[in-house]
Amino acid sequence: MTDLAILYEHPAWFVPLFAALDRRGIDHVALRPDGHFDPADVSAPARVVFNRIAMSSFLRADEHPIFHAQALLDHWRRAGARIVNGPEVLAIDASKARQLSLIASLGLAIPETRVVHRIADVEAAAATLAFPLVVKVNIGGAGAGIVRYDSLEELHAAVADRTLPTSVDGVLLVQDYVPARGGTVTRIETLDRRYLYALDIAGAGTFDLCPADACQVPGAPIAMVSADPAPDLRQAAEAIARAVDFDVGGIEVMIDDRDGTPRFYDINALSNFVAKPLDVLGWDPHEKLVDYLVGLAERG
Repeated sequence: MTDLAILYEHPAWFVPLFAALDRRGIDHVALRPDGHFDPADVSAPARVVFNRIAMSSFLRADEHPIFHAQALLDHWRRAGARIVNGPEVLAIDASKARQLSLIASLGLAIPETRVVHRIADVEAAAATLAFPLVVKVNIGGAGAGIVRYDSLEELHAAVADRTLPTSVDGVLLVQDYVPARGGTVTRIETLDRRYLYALDIAGAGTFDLCPADACQVPGAPIAMVSADPAPDLRQAAEAIARAVDFDVGGIEVMIDDRDGTPRFYDINALSNFVAKPLDVLGWDPHEKLVDYLVGLAERG
């Protein structure tokens, strides 16, 4: 049995990770979530399996692997593998509603939100909020499935025309549109439930604020700079990481320009790290990630 397997779907995001493993001569196997698995098979592909399944995979394939991967990772764990960002983490990643509930349970501020599963309930949910607001899908990625509505009339027309966003699990969030101070959000990356680094990210009229090159929207690039969040924001991100039981992941927060409140709004178990890290950070976080993975494999 090999020491390390990487379960991934996106064709480009993990090239830097594989390159870092190859540079250090670390034996590993790259696995795609395709084909089939036998639930009676008691073997695992490696001692450590690193889950890299992206929520945005539904954008690339109608037959996406999100739910299949939860069962597969749970199966491999039962077979004795140490799963990095295991099935419970993947389940949180696959539900923005659960993310917000978890964040709020820690006493942290979130955008005011209503969760619905029927289109018929969207307008009633919106009536409890102020406009502008956004409707977003429960399972999203790369900014997909988020639409801003500036009036109840505009939202009513979308409901009537059935042009609202649709989530692959049928769940929608009706959410206060938070004006981010300076048009900037902060993404705080964690490793082994501790602060790793942070980025300030500004988008040119896009909800797609993914820091990987492959995510950037043509014509609407995002600007990224290294950030140094205040200690309370770092501590909050670490508290979220512990509550989710993140091995590696990013937490996003924005400062509400209306009152200065930091509002945490997204948890990303798929942390693909920043593109061109040496230019942006001055160091490559993949090296620390590889150290972590090697440590897990050595401990068995």
